[in-house]
Amino acid sequence: MSSQDLSITAKLINGGVAGLVGVTCVFPIDLAKTRLQNQHGTAMYKGMIDCLVKTARAEGFLGMYRGAAVNLTLVTPEKAIKLAANDFLRQLLMEDGRQRDLKMEMLAGCGAGMCQVVVTCPMEMLKIQLQDAGRSAGHPQGPTSGPPSARPYSTSSASTHKRPSATLIAWELLRTQGLAGLYKGLGATLLRDIPFSIIYFPLFANLNHLGIDELTGKASFAHSFLSGCAAGSVAAAAVTPLDVLKTRIQTLKKGLGEDVYTGIADCARKLWTQEGPSAFMKGAGCRALVIAPLFGIAQGVYFIGIGERVLKALE
Repeated sequence: MSSQDLSITAKLINGGVAGLVGVTCVFPIDLAKTRLQNQHGTAMYKGMIDCLVKTARAEGFLGMYRGAAVNLTLVTPEKAIKLAANDFLRQLLMEDGRQRDLKMEMLAGCGAGMCQVVVTCPMEMLKIQLQDAGRSAGHPQGPTSGPPSARPYSTSSASTHKRPSATLIAWELLRTQGLAGLYKGLGATLLRDIPFSIIYFPLFANLNHLGIDELTGKASFAHSFLSGCAAGSVAAAAVTPLDVLKTRIQTLKKGLGEDVYTGIADCARKLWTQEGPSAFMKGAGCRALVIAPLFGIAQGVYFIGIGERVLKALE
């Protein structure tokens, strides 16, 4: 195996390990974010803590991890693609991969964001249905939110007692809508992930550069972790309005009085007129609390070089 192959394999391992550890730590907060973004007003949850407390009481501790299985399964390729693509593009666009060039860093981030949606969109689609199931179960159900082919899974009496699963939802979407069903909200996902990556990667690279040791040529774990947290929280807050739109569009089961959206523009218009501009920042605090440690852990693992250590041990 060539050194280039080893490098790519190590990056994939680093991204996968970082994703698994990060998601396990912050998933309940991500669940709260999804439910807060989907609710109209403050009828059910007054905030993140209230949402988590009510979820734990109604659904138990494991209820806070609804949708975690699909996320843990797909976050490995998602994070691996995102981190490896950015690193590959940085080396391709810049002479030595280290020379700082903001335009090239932003372009590399843009490419990474575009690459990851292949996995991110279906992962988010399935995760959101499972995360929001507890909220929608306690919310009066409205009229059918679309034609039968648009329903996420059967709502017949035989299936109402069956707890939804990622496999069931994925099968129903594929059966009724084909592959396009799993990629509903692809445009909104791209609109969120590309700006996020354009902001995150250059900001992280510049923050992390401040802590690079001249002898080792690398930043310490603590500095990489804090740089990832800072860059992640800034990027997450900046794209929260786009994340709200994506969440609303991808949620298939609507409660009574909740709108159905025909696209990004329609969703933005209805959100603005019915709930006001503050609705675009729903779940911003939760999102920052999720993304900051998630990317802090990711960059910490990446710069420690767990993948390289694993490959060395297997030689």
